[in-house]
Amino acid sequence: MQLSLQQLGKRFNREWIFRGMNLVLEPGESYVFVGPNGSGKSTLLQVLMGAMPQTEGQILYNFNGKSLDIDNWYQHVILAAPYLELIEEFTLLELLRFHQGFKPFKNGMTEREILSILELTTSQDKPIKYFSSGMKQRLKLALAFYSDVPLVLLDEPTSNLDARWADWYKTQVQQLDASQTLLICSNIPAEYDFCKNVINLGDYKPL
Repeated sequence: MQLSLQQLGKRFNREWIFRGMNLVLEPGESYVFVGPNGSGKSTLLQVLMGAMPQTEGQILYNFNGKSLDIDNWYQHVILAAPYLELIEEFTLLELLRFHQGFKPFKNGMTEREILSILELTTSQDKPIKYFSSGMKQRLKLALAFYSDVPLVLLDEPTSNLDARWADWYKTQVQQLDASQTLLICSNIPAEYDFCKNVINLGDYKPL
C-alpha cells in the first residue's frame, strides 16, 4: 500500500495541528510519527484512515498499482489504538467472527488459534465489556496483526500492556508481512526502535 500525502493539513477551529505535509509512504516500509503530546499524532492517523477529514491537501491511496476507491478503503486498513471502541455487547468469539466478515485473517488463521495465542480461550464466551483494559488492547493488536490488510496503523500500541505482553507486541509487529505498510504513532522508543523511518510532526507545525 502506497500513500501519497500532498500538502496535507488539519485544523481545529483556528489552530493548525499540522500543515504542509508532503510525504510518500511506500509499500512494505515501516514509519513512526513522533512528537510531544498534542502534536497531532493520533489526529494524523485518523485522517489517514478516513475517520476524520483533512482541512486541506489530499491523500492518494495506491494498492497494486491502482488507485483505491474511498468506498472500499475500509477493507484495506486496520487501526489499533487505546481510544478505539470495540463492540462491547459481543462476546469475544462473536467479535472475532464479526470482524472476519469485513477483514479475513491471514493464511486461513482460525478464531481458535487467535484465542490460544492471546491466552483467552476460557474467555471466548465472555462479553467484551467485562474485559480488562489489557485484554482489550491485546485483542485490538491481534486483530491488527492477523488481519489480511495492506496497511496497519498502531497508536500507542503498548498502552495497558504489562511487560510480558509488550514483548509479545514487539515480536509480532516485526513479523508483519513484507508487503504490508506499517504506521506507528508513539513517543516510546521501545515501541518503534526497529523502524527505519522516523517522522517528527513538529516539522509540520506552523509557526
